[in-house]
Amino acid sequence: MWSNKKPDTPKAADSQPANLQTTQPTKVTPAFWQRTTKMNNNVIRPTGAAADRVMARLGSSLHVKGEISGNEDLYIDGTVEGLVHLDEGKLTVGATAKLTADVIAGEVIVYGSVKGNVRAKGKIEIKKDGSVNGDLTTAQIIIEDGAYFKGSIEIEKSAEKEGDKNVLSRTASAPATPAAGAEPRSI
Repeated sequence: MWSNKKPDTPKAADSQPANLQTTQPTKVTPAFWQRTTKMNNNVIRPTGAAADRVMARLGSSLHVKGEISGNEDLYIDGTVEGLVHLDEGKLTVGATAKLTADVIAGEVIVYGSVKGNVRAKGKIEIKKDGSVNGDLTTAQIIIEDGAYFKGSIEIEKSAEKEGDKNVLSRTASAPATPAAGAEPRSI
């Protein structure tokens, strides 16, 4: 039942790599560091929706005229005139920010001032001291007490809900051609 056999332990000589050459110093080139850094970042950073997203920042002393576009999150504290287009990214308009721009983003949070139309695929939030003068188009809107808003709001159905309806309508057993005078059915 009980054995007097000692557990196998690795030998001290096995702990050193067999093919390590100590006579020549290793040469590290800048290309090696770039390749290693890129590889390590991909290994360390998770991908997908759960990944921590990097947020770019436009400081309070900066003034931009023109178009800002990209795919990452952006925090603006400065002044922007023109267009801000962040496909799926999140735009945060800081408390000192003044945007005279149309905005297209995945999500928009306003602490400062925006004059222009705002379109977000996800949601738009206007915080307590935030101000928006323009039309809003989004799937979800949050306007806190004390916020200023002047314009119209258009609520769009999110793509996920429409996709779910399409799946349900395909699986429903409805006749291909409705009878004359029959009303549309919903599931």
